[in-house]
Amino acid sequence: MKDLSKARATLLEVGEESVGQRIDNFLLRRLKGVPKSHVYRVLRSGEVRVNSGRVKPDYRLKAGDRVRVPPVRLATPAAKPAPRPLGLPIVFEDAALLVIDKPSGIAVHGGSGVSYGVIESLRAERPEAKMLELAHRLDRDTSGLLIVAKKRSALVELHRMLRDGEVEKVYSALVQGRWGGGARELRERLHKFVTAGGERRVAVHGEGQAAVTQVKPVAASDEFSLLQLRLLTGRTHQIRVHLAHAGHPVLGDDKYGDFDLNHALAKAGVKRLFLHARRLAFKHPLTGAAMKFDAPLPPDMHRFAEERLALQPDRL
Repeated sequence: MKDLSKARATLLEVGEESVGQRIDNFLLRRLKGVPKSHVYRVLRSGEVRVNSGRVKPDYRLKAGDRVRVPPVRLATPAAKPAPRPLGLPIVFEDAALLVIDKPSGIAVHGGSGVSYGVIESLRAERPEAKMLELAHRLDRDTSGLLIVAKKRSALVELHRMLRDGEVEKVYSALVQGRWGGGARELRERLHKFVTAGGERRVAVHGEGQAAVTQVKPVAASDEFSLLQLRLLTGRTHQIRVHLAHAGHPVLGDDKYGDFDLNHALAKAGVKRLFLHARRLAFKHPLTGAAMKFDAPLPPDMHRFAEERLALQPDRL
């Protein structure tokens, strides 16, 4: 982006990093601190112009577009800690994307009481980067593989691939009880809602969104099981809710799990959700080359499986 005007209104020229982005999302990111309702108001009023013409909020930017941004009053941001580099493990990187192995306990982005997360940390670590955007998300307590786009064209294509089921996502989970019935699909529909306390939750509901999780048992004892799970849809908390509904909640799950068991296991070192994004496979969004990444079980999950399921390392 380069500033093309010194007038009160700012004139911006769209570069490659913003091609394909909706004008409303472009403005929301640029005008941090401005209420969303005000951003849409200046769009509807025609104060925002693209190539001197009015556009709707869903207009997608093209290279070379000139965007007139009117002067707006920014809210004074509350003081919060500056993002700092986290030194996240990088599994793969090229000019279009990054794949990292996210540790448990780190949010993918700031918000909901979290000052900053993976994406803010990466931007602090790489101030010269023109663009860094999450291609998808993982829960804060879920560890494992996460894709970050470095080009707008890669992000748009990754989003399409994710919508169309062209990204294979495989997880490992340690759950309560002995899994019975072998490999099968969980297909209960899922409904998102917000509790009276403002907490986001998901429940099985006949009128919810379609959701499909393929489950394959790896090992089991009378107390616990290690499962391999493949997501065929990408609903919020899908694996956690499907498994809890099936009677096998993920160990350490503080929303849908067995709280008494979690409390007992915490004394034995189970301090977090035992869910790990283990494998990603997809075609490179720009070159079409086959990509496949694997992240081994984190040490705490690995140790638990060895001790409680008597699993040898070659099965983990």
